[in-house]
Amino acid sequence: MVTTAAVTLPQKRSSGLHFGGLIWTLVRTDFKARYHGTFQGFIWALLKPTMMFLVLMGVFSFIFASEPDYRLNLIIGLFLWDFFVQGTTVGLISLMTKGYLVSKAKFPSWIIVVTSISNALITLAVFFVIILAALTLSGHTPTLIAIALFGWYMIHFAAIVIGIALATSVLLPRFRDLNQVWDVLMQAGFFIAPIIYPLNILPERFHKFLYLWPPTPVIQFARAVLITGTVPTLRAHVLLSLEAAVILSIGALTFRRYAPRAAEYL
Repeated sequence: MVTTAAVTLPQKRSSGLHFGGLIWTLVRTDFKARYHGTFQGFIWALLKPTMMFLVLMGVFSFIFASEPDYRLNLIIGLFLWDFFVQGTTVGLISLMTKGYLVSKAKFPSWIIVVTSISNALITLAVFFVIILAALTLSGHTPTLIAIALFGWYMIHFAAIVIGIALATSVLLPRFRDLNQVWDVLMQAGFFIAPIIYPLNILPERFHKFLYLWPPTPVIQFARAVLITGTVPTLRAHVLLSLEAAVILSIGALTFRRYAPRAAEYL
């Protein structure tokens, strides 16, 4: 549902302060719009990932009682996938839903796209606190290095999501079927990424192709440092950084090319 919540933009002071205030205003507005009309919206933001985590842990603790690491791997995979889907989906429609800002306000339109993933980031942050507690209780207490590496992976993941959102947000007004195409791609992508199955059940020669799907390396690396306590190789980290940089760059270039005329198609 497209929100019609009003956005009161901060008055221009200096460039840095102006954009900082604008970003905060958009993030706050998106958060309020998502939970508009609900009792204590921030509590719902906390309850959603918490309840989902508890249900999944309860179900898979019973089904896979003999394989405790499977349920932890699954939950990490599901939550990271949920962030990817939420972030790219809201990013895709961000300019369409806030077209009134694109045509009237005088600020870089990429800010609308970047701030659109704020709710997904909040949910991901809440998830990390929950999974950290669960790992500690299950005897898999992550080290400070593991926590730092997980944060590093999330920065890459956010860059990937922003890159995709930047590209798709300016293409959607021109190609309206992109929304449906993206839904189909997300359904297929769920099974491409090793979320419900371990990657090692597939022949190793196929692994490099699965790692081209952006969520795969992030999910695998996060599981490695948080659950098994192993750190991926330097080459693996370089390839992840390269993949994130390429996706973000392509997204930024696509946005730069098509954004100036985006208002004509909204």
